[in-house]
Amino acid sequence: MGEAVSPINLNLKHPELFRDQAYVNGKWIEAKSGKRFDIVDPGSNQKFASCPDMAAEDADDAVKAAHEAFQVFRTFTPRTRADLLAKFDALIREHKDDLATILVYETGKPLVEAYGEIEYAASFTRWFTGEAERVQGATFPAAIPGRRIFTIKQPLGVTAALVPWNFPIAMILRKAGAALAAGCTMVAKPSPETPLSALSLAYLAEKAGYPQGVFNVLPTTLTNTPSLSEALCKHPLVKKVTFTGSTRVGKILAAHCADGLKKLTLELGGNCPFVVFDDANLDQTIDALMPLKFRHAGQACITANRVYVQRGIYDRFANLLVEKTRQIRVGHGIDKTTTMGPLTVPAGVDKVAGQVEDAKKNGGTVLTGGNRMKLNNGYFFEPTIITNASQSMKIASEETFGPVLALFPFDTEEEAVKLANDTSMGLASYCFTKNVDRMWRMFENLEAGMIGLNSGNSSAAESPFGGIKDSGFGKESGKDVAINEYLITKTGTLTLEGQY
Repeated sequence: MGEAVSPINLNLKHPELFRDQAYVNGKWIEAKSGKRFDIVDPGSNQKFASCPDMAAEDADDAVKAAHEAFQVFRTFTPRTRADLLAKFDALIREHKDDLATILVYETGKPLVEAYGEIEYAASFTRWFTGEAERVQGATFPAAIPGRRIFTIKQPLGVTAALVPWNFPIAMILRKAGAALAAGCTMVAKPSPETPLSALSLAYLAEKAGYPQGVFNVLPTTLTNTPSLSEALCKHPLVKKVTFTGSTRVGKILAAHCADGLKKLTLELGGNCPFVVFDDANLDQTIDALMPLKFRHAGQACITANRVYVQRGIYDRFANLLVEKTRQIRVGHGIDKTTTMGPLTVPAGVDKVAGQVEDAKKNGGTVLTGGNRMKLNNGYFFEPTIITNASQSMKIASEETFGPVLALFPFDTEEEAVKLANDTSMGLASYCFTKNVDRMWRMFENLEAGMIGLNSGNSSAAESPFGGIKDSGFGKESGKDVAINEYLITKTGTLTLEGQY
């Protein structure tokens, strides 16, 4: 079965969970080219593993295997699919310690956050275990006598999942949970930074009893990612593509899928506004903002990117925020005392450093942080708070994806709405106020797919997740809507004789 041993000691309780080969049709394989690539620990900039560099030429075998598996898997009863997902869920929870360790070394996030991601990820396998048996058709009264109209739901077929590096286990399971519950098979392409966690999930899926070809994983490099992704999007046997990542790449993938008119779900960039009114409970607001902003060093699509604070509480809010921010302990994720780890890629450090310098040139004041950190040779940046932010700064228009938070003052509700909506993106927005009338107006007037109302991170398996505008389309969790992304609705019309 191609068991592998890590070049460094990860101290895994279950060493067999560590996998460094691609997984296709129930087999652990190398790339046809024979090439491999290194996996780097962001907390130390040290290579600690390698994986096959799968390319476009490797896509066809994986898709065909998934297609053949679909012919059988689609016939599994909803109860059988639910039972398989339940076994998968139980194995994920059983191996959470090892999965958390792998997550730390791949992403850099602190151990406590790695455990949090696994719990969040497993909420999707648990949720979709139930959804598998909740797929239903409907009947419709006919306008013409003697007719009966009804619908049934059927799985789409082979799906391709293109997954980011910031929450590699959660993003795969949010997609795979819905697909497997619906009766679809999947070819997953993890990010080049985080293939090991995806391969660990493939091992657990196999152990849970999924047939060969139902779940496949193709690791690859950044160099081969565009061509491999294009091959998956354009393959005639792939019927659905789901992608989480940047708006720029999402538009490219949409073009790839257009020729085949493939069903597509896109969860793209955020640049999310966070609006705080004078009457907000500041302790509640800051308790929500801190993890929303600094979790995984600010590398989340729904993180608060632009914080608008009403002028009457601006200075007080800034001081409270600085006090909390200075309590963050930056370090390697495997250190249990660390509360914020490194950025996952070195380019992320360059981007946030550039935004800080741009803010200072445009009148911004750095109250705390603002610098790169020399720590273990990793990709670290100080948690940073900037005041006197303005719309002329890059941080107002660019998604930061790092531990830099800028405070923008505003005076009126109308001004806040205009500023918050002044972006091409519309993933999530947040509003804090104790005025219920204002809260409802903000809920209706903010242009985003998800609105946090006196709430920070509100992503949950039972809650529909997805954006509008340049943040994409489709839903990835929630009752009915997520699993429907992997189903077709077929309409039947029956004409009866001898009946009204």
